[in-house]
Amino acid sequence: MPRANPLGKFLGGSVGRSIGLVVALALLFIVGAVTSGERFLNLDNMLTILRYASIVGVISIGATFVITAGGIDLSVGSVMGLSTVLASLTAVQLAATNSSWLLMVVVALAVAVGAGLINGMIIAYGNVVAFIATLAMLVGARGVAELISGRSTQIVTNRDFLSVMRSNFLGVPLLIWIFLLVAAAGWFLLNRTTFGRRTVAIGGNLEAARLAGIKVKRHIVWLYVLSGVTAGIAGIMMMGRTTAGTSTHGLLYELDVIAAVVVGGTLLIGGRGTIVGTVLGVLLFSTLTNVFTQNNLDTSVQAVARGAIIVVAVLLQQRFAVRGTGRRKGAL
Repeated sequence: MPRANPLGKFLGGSVGRSIGLVVALALLFIVGAVTSGERFLNLDNMLTILRYASIVGVISIGATFVITAGGIDLSVGSVMGLSTVLASLTAVQLAATNSSWLLMVVVALAVAVGAGLINGMIIAYGNVVAFIATLAMLVGARGVAELISGRSTQIVTNRDFLSVMRSNFLGVPLLIWIFLLVAAAGWFLLNRTTFGRRTVAIGGNLEAARLAGIKVKRHIVWLYVLSGVTAGIAGIMMMGRTTAGTSTHGLLYELDVIAAVVVGGTLLIGGRGTIVGTVLGVLLFSTLTNVFTQNNLDTSVQAVARGAIIVVAVLLQQRFAVRGTGRRKGAL
């Protein structure tokens, strides 16, 4: 059996892939610095990049678990929008004013968790393909949000909620801290717990995971509940940033989320996931958007660039996946 190339093995590993993303991010920063100068490099703009990345980033953490297990969740943007609509209802805000702003947080999370639970039950116990089940939730959740809100924007008026969500800690906006905390919790859950190992095992070989004693169906339900939790947290963040709840929140976010997760190095076919890669993928797209905005470039050109990055990432994934399969076969 031929010996593996050490350099190729390193570049194909998690560290190598992360270094590749860091290099790509560094190149983007150089382009931004050269084309926009001080406007791009100042602290306020750096915080703008992180703030822009934070909401999509939180949803992407939950999506990383689902995709690592070989699933997909197309409903995250719609679920986020629905959570903002219900949490910003006049009745809910009035009750929150008379009790605590945390009631709005609880409502948003409850709605998103409920949607995730429905997704998980339909997929795991109804044996419906994840693509179809979550596509139905995407359409359904958006429709319910439009019916409840009357397709109008609901203004968040609870001052306690807004003051907390718009606060800073050590000079950094709370939204960014929430993203960092969710990412750290996601990394720990995926890499240091039985739950994470089972998630990878299910994505690698579902039947083998079942024969090994993993309760696959129950685990899949929990994965979609987790995806709902992150969508709910993102909804809370969105209400704090925009001071509004509307059915248009999260529109097409599922595409940004999947793109960030895939570019970050999580395999679409399952069996390998990386939280660090997902965070870098989110930052890569956020920085790309900022560079284009700073230079007043056409959004269509930006879309082409994003598409090219996704295609290259998927092609590299296929190459490494085939190489990995070859190694496993050679070892048998």
